[in-house]
Amino acid sequence: MPHLTVHLPENRLTGNETMLVAALTDSVVDVYGEWARDLVSVRLTGVPAGRFAQGGKVVDTHAAVILGVRAGVFDRPDAAQITARLGTALTDAITRVVGDDLRAVTTVELVASPPERTFVGGALTA
Repeated sequence: MPHLTVHLPENRLTGNETMLVAALTDSVVDVYGEWARDLVSVRLTGVPAGRFAQGGKVVDTHAAVILGVRAGVFDRPDAAQITARLGTALTDAITRVVGDDLRAVTTVELVASPPERTFVGGALTA
């Protein structure tokens, strides 16, 4: 189950939630295929002004995407291509909805989750 947690400046997120969820979901589907659409889970977090920092300094523009994926994706022969496509597609989704000025400061982190560590509704997922 691909799950995304997205942190954006509150003022950039407000009013863009629906479009951003659709764009992020479409990005994952573009990489994995249509079968993944119903499995994509998105959590949007608005960060108040003054709460993002880079290099020890408070910044007012920054975006962070954390995508939890099954660890097996990194073992595939095409892992480098898949991960690159995810990073690019998610960055493109963010910038398309909230502004291209965030491109250079958008980070995408892919976090591996081994199958024995993923639970939904209290049950281990297959």
